[in-house]
Amino acid sequence: MAAQNVSNIPRQADFIVAVVNSEPITNQEVQALRQRMAREASSRGASNVDTAQLNRQALEQLINEKAQLQQARENGIKIEEEAIDQAEMNVAANNQVTRDEFRKRLAKDGLTVKAFRDQLRDQLMLTRVREREVETRVRVSDVEVEQYLQVQIQAQGGQAPSELNLAMILISVPENSSSAQIKVLQERAEDVARRARSGENFANLAKRFSEAADKGSNGGEMGLRAAERYPDLFVNATRNLRVGAISAVVQSGAGFHILKVIERRQGQATLMVTQTRARHILLRPTAQMSQTQAITRLNEVRQSIIAGKTDFATVARQMSQDGSASQGGDLGWANPGMFVPEFEQVMNSLRPGQLADPLVSRFGVHLIEVTDRRNAPLSDQDQRTIARNALREKKLEEAYTNWVDDVRSRAYVEMREPPQ
Repeated sequence: MAAQNVSNIPRQADFIVAVVNSEPITNQEVQALRQRMAREASSRGASNVDTAQLNRQALEQLINEKAQLQQARENGIKIEEEAIDQAEMNVAANNQVTRDEFRKRLAKDGLTVKAFRDQLRDQLMLTRVREREVETRVRVSDVEVEQYLQVQIQAQGGQAPSELNLAMILISVPENSSSAQIKVLQERAEDVARRARSGENFANLAKRFSEAADKGSNGGEMGLRAAERYPDLFVNATRNLRVGAISAVVQSGAGFHILKVIERRQGQATLMVTQTRARHILLRPTAQMSQTQAITRLNEVRQSIIAGKTDFATVARQMSQDGSASQGGDLGWANPGMFVPEFEQVMNSLRPGQLADPLVSRFGVHLIEVTDRRNAPLSDQDQRTIARNALREKKLEEAYTNWVDDVRSRAYVEMREPPQ
C-alpha cells in the first residue's frame, strides 16, 4: 500500500497560523471570522465565494485587530463592565429579543456568554483606540466647507435664485367699468409712466397716484424677495430692465401697473434635501411589559389601524411613551440624520400613508407611519453642518486607513501555517 501524503491530511486540532508581536492567531479564529464573512456576503446576495480568498481576508483582518488591540492596551485603554453590559443589551435589542433570550441563542450556537462578552470588549477597545488615535486628528476648515457646498450645489444643478425689489404704482380699474372708463384709466397710467421715465420722483408719484392697498406708502416698494414670489406678469415686464428703469404699463385683473426696478441681485444658492414627516407610537419595555409583549401589543394596534377600527393619532395620545404623544405621535419635518439609524432606515423605506411593522430601537419599540415627504431647501446652518460632517467622514476614512497601515507596519508579524 502506498504511503499517504501527510501534507494532504486535514489538521484536526487547532494550530497557530500567525504571530503578532508574540501574540498568536489560531486557525479556529480565522475559520470563525471566515464563516461570519461568508454569511454576510451571502446576505448581500453574493454567490460562489472563494474560500481561500476569504481565509486570506480574515487572517489579514485579525492581524490588524491584534496589532490595534495591543496598542490600545499599551495606551492604558480599559473597558468598564457597564459598557459591555450596555453593548450586550444593544445587540439583543437589535435582534428584537431580551438579553436572556439572546444568551440562549448564543448557547445554541455553541458560544459562551464569556466568549461573546470578550468579543464585545475587544470591539469597544478597538473603537476607543481608533477614536483616540484618528478622530482627534481630523479637522475641517470653513474654506473646505464653502468649497464643498459650491460643488454640491452645482452637482444638483442648483442655480442661485434671483432676487428682485420692485416698486409699483397701480391705477385700479373698478369692476364693471365700461370700455370708455378703462381707456381713461389706461391713459392716466401711461401719463404717470411717462412722468416717471422723464425723471420725476417715482416715490412721490406712487404716493400721489397709486391705488394699491398701501396707497403708495414706502414709495410703492414691494421689498426684496425671490423673483418667483412676484407675479409672472411683473417678472416678465421687468426681465430686461436695468436697475432704476421704468416698465411699460402692464394690465392685470386689478388694473394698470407701472413698475420700477429698485434692486436686482443673485440670491444665495442652497442645497435641497428630502424631508420626511412621520409619527410614531413608542412603548418602553419594563418589568411589567417585556419587549416581546410590547411588540405584540403594537402589532395589534397596527392591525386595528389598518382595518380602520382606530385612529393612529388617538392611540398615540393614549399609549405612546414619548414626548410626541400629545401631538398624536407627530415628529414634524425631519432632515436626514435626525433619528437613530435603525429608526431612520425603516422610516425611509415607507411610502406616505404606510405603516411599518413594530421596530426595536435603543429607545424601545416603535410603530412608525410616514405621513408626507418633500424636497426642501436647507437652512444655511443645516447646509454647513451636513457639509462639515460629510468632509469629516471622508477625512476620517483616509486617516483611519493611514493609521491602520502605520500600526501594521510597526508590528512584528510572523506567518506560520496557512489556515485550513
